[in-house]
Amino acid sequence: MTNNRDIPDSTVEFAKSLVDQARKVSLGGFRESIEIAQKSDLSPVTEIDRNVESYVRDMVAKTYPSHGFLGEEFGSLNLDAEELWVVDPIDGTRSFITGWPIWGTLLAKLYNGFPEIGLIDMPAIRERWVGICGKSCTFEDNTGTLHQCQVSNCKTLAQARFYTTNILYFGTGDRPKIESLLQQTAVPRFGGDCYSYGLLASGHVDLVVEAMLEPYDYFALIPVVEGAGGIITDWSGNPLQHGSDGRVVAAATPQLHSAALDLLQDI
Repeated sequence: MTNNRDIPDSTVEFAKSLVDQARKVSLGGFRESIEIAQKSDLSPVTEIDRNVESYVRDMVAKTYPSHGFLGEEFGSLNLDAEELWVVDPIDGTRSFITGWPIWGTLLAKLYNGFPEIGLIDMPAIRERWVGICGKSCTFEDNTGTLHQCQVSNCKTLAQARFYTTNILYFGTGDRPKIESLLQQTAVPRFGGDCYSYGLLASGHVDLVVEAMLEPYDYFALIPVVEGAGGIITDWSGNPLQHGSDGRVVAAATPQLHSAALDLLQDI
C-alpha cells in the first residue's frame, strides 16, 4: 500500500501516548484476579480489555471529535469518517488471562481506509513496534533503545521460520494447507498472536499465516510489516481492508510471499 499524505508528528505522538497509558492500564490487571467473561463467539474478554478500549476511545473523541473509532469490545463510532482509529486492546486475551506475557495492544490510524500509522505494543515484555507510512518501521526494546527494522532476505519455504497462532483457528478446508506449511518450512512454530508480526519486521521470523482475523487485528500490522520491507495481504494477494475475509499472510520477501500464496491456493 502507498499513501503520499504527510502525517503530522502530533498525530504520531498522540498515538504513542495512547499506548503508553494503555500499557499502564493493562499491566495493572496482568496476573491479578480479574473478571473474565465469554463473548457471543465464545472468546474470552476481561475488564482490562474493556478498560483499555474505553480509555482509547474517550481520548480519541476528546482530542479528535471528527474522527471515527473501531474497537473489538465496543464496536464502531462514525465508521465512515475520513480519519479512523482502530484498536484491539488486548490481542492475545487467552495469553493474558493465563499469565503468559506474549500479548499486546494494537492501534492503527486510518486515512480514507488506508492504515497510515500502526503500533504493536507488548506491555509485559516492554517492547514496541511503530510503523508510519513512508518511513522505516522502528522497534523499541525493553531498555527504550530504538532500532530500525528490516525483514530477512528469506526467499523459500524450505528456509523459512514460520509462525501461526493456532491451527484450530483454521477451518477444516484450510487446515491441510497449514499442515503442508508446517511440513515444508524450516522452523514451524505455534503461538505469538501479534508478536509474530513484530518479530517478522525485526527479521527473526520470515512467514506468518493466520485466519479468523478482524480489522482490529490486522490494520495495525500493515504499517509495521511494510515499513520493515515486508509484504502483508490476504490469501489471494490482495490488500487487507475492511471487507477482507480474515485470512492473512505476511512474508519477508516477494519470493516467499509468492511461494506461500501458491501453496495456500493450490491445495
